[in-house]
Parts: sequence; structure tokens; C-alpha cells
Amino acid sequence: MKTKCIDLHVHSTRSDGTFTPTQLVDYAMEKGLAAFALTDHDTVDGLEEAIGYAESLQPGSTSGKTTAMSGQTIAEDTTPLVPEVIPGIEFSTEYQGQDIHIVGLYIDYHNRTFVAKLQEFVDSRSLRNQKMCLLLQEAGIDITYDALLQEFPDSVITRAHYASYLLNHGYVKSMKEAFDRYVGDRAPCFVPREKVTPVQAVQMILEAGGVPILAHPILYHMSDERLDTLTSELKDTGLVGIEAIYSTYKPYEERQIRALAAKYDLLISGGSDFHGDNKPGLDLGTGYGKLFVPYSLLKPIKSRSQNC
Repeated sequence: MKTKCIDLHVHSTRSDGTFTPTQLVDYAMEKGLAAFALTDHDTVDGLEEAIGYAESLQPGSTSGKTTAMSGQTIAEDTTPLVPEVIPGIEFSTEYQGQDIHIVGLYIDYHNRTFVAKLQEFVDSRSLRNQKMCLLLQEAGIDITYDALLQEFPDSVITRAHYASYLLNHGYVKSMKEAFDRYVGDRAPCFVPREKVTPVQAVQMILEAGGVPILAHPILYHMSDERLDTLTSELKDTGLVGIEAIYSTYKPYEERQIRALAAKYDLLISGGSDFHGDNKPGLDLGTGYGKLFVPYSLLKPIKSRSQNC
């Protein structure tokens, strides 16, 4: 029997992915995933849709029998694998001037304190986006914040949306050009936004009963010593896991992060970081073709959540 696989790092249209939460459930079924975590950037807006839709597909449910992507009716005598949708989030944080991402799994996304703090992030992001629109206007781009919201409804606006807008309206020929010329870290229309620290993100996730995970540490290109220091600091704060299985990791990099996990008694997590068309060639569950996150990793992670 083939070992079941999962994906604990996935994005939807509610942040910078191109699949809706409902489409992700359908696609996860098509891919045969046993579970996936919806971990949109700094928002939980897509969780209700994804979880509710998955529940409607469970045997015995009367609230829905049709998949949103295929349009095919699920016969009563056949039960496709309906994946568990894990409520999650990915916080964008800053550590010594560098972006660090913290994933939260099995969070209580209805927690009032948690939701209130997320709203503060939304307000901060909105102010920053308005400033970026003004800079783009000064650069000759016909754009307003309202136009951006209309083009990408129900989304937490990120720089990927700006890049898509510029591409869609003929100002650039590729997403890369949009970042290089306009909205990348060193580009003239980039405005940094206020971010929480990794420690604050870990604390927020714990307060919401979730499991904090250090996301894709290899991508930070830190020295071994600096990454060790970061991991140690976060472990002292309550970090539970680390992403040791990831789409872009080479075998020796996975071994490095597994060793770090063992040193600090951290659980192993893993995911594709699926964004749909915004990351061409990177697929749900399988990354660039060789990713495999075993279902066996899920039980110890779930056991550390206060919500399971």
C-alpha cells in the first residue's frame, strides 16, 4: 500500500496563490493528499471556505456533492479521499533586518485576541499598499489602491498582486521584470511594512492553541551559526517544529535541517509552498516533482495543538 502524503504549506487566492480555497480542496483530492494546511500570508480569511467545503464532501453530508473544479458529481457508492484541511497561517516577520516566516498549524482561527491582532496587520498593510500605489503613479503607472482591490477581490494584497497588475496591464513583460523594475526589495516603488518579530509570531500562534513552525530555513541563506542562534531563541519562546522537507531543498540541506531539529528537539514539518501559477512548475504535494511529506508526520504535530 502506498504511504499517504500531506502538504503543510499551501497558499490560496486569499493571499498570493491562484487557486481559491475551494479549488485547493478539489485539487488535493485529485492529487490524493490525505491532508493539507492552508497557510495564507498573515490571514485566515480562506479557512472557513476550505474547511466548510471539505466537510460538505464527507460521506453522509447533504450540503454538497459536486467538486468545484471538475463539475463532476461524486457518486454515493464511491468515496474519494477527502483531505483534512488544517487551519493554518504564515506570518511574515523580521529578524535582524531579514524576512523570516513562521507557519502556524492547527490554530484556533476564531480566537478573538488572535483575530484582533491580525486586523492590526491588515491595517498596517493597507497603509503600506496605498503608499506603494502613490509611488507607482509617480512612476507613470495608472493604478489606484481601489483598482488593485477590484482586480484581486477577497485577497490580502501582496507584492505579487502588484506584479500581476503590472503584467496584466502591459507595463511589464514578466513578473520578474515587475519586481526588478518596480516592487522588489531594492526597487523604487517598494515600501517596507511594519512586521512582527519571529518571537511575537510564535507567541501569537501558541496563544491561538496552534503549533508554530519555522518555515523553509534554508531560504534565509544564513550562516550555520546564525541559523542555530535563531532556532535556539525561537525554541526558548515555544517553537515546536521546523520545515525540514521543502520543494527546493537538496538532500544535504534536508539532512542539515533534520539535524538542527534533532539538536533542539523540534518536530519535522514539510510542504510544497504551493502558489498555483504564481510559482510555475511547483505543484501541490510534490513540489518540483520529488517532494514527499509523509502522513506519519501529522500525528505528533496534531498532538501538540490545544485545538485537537
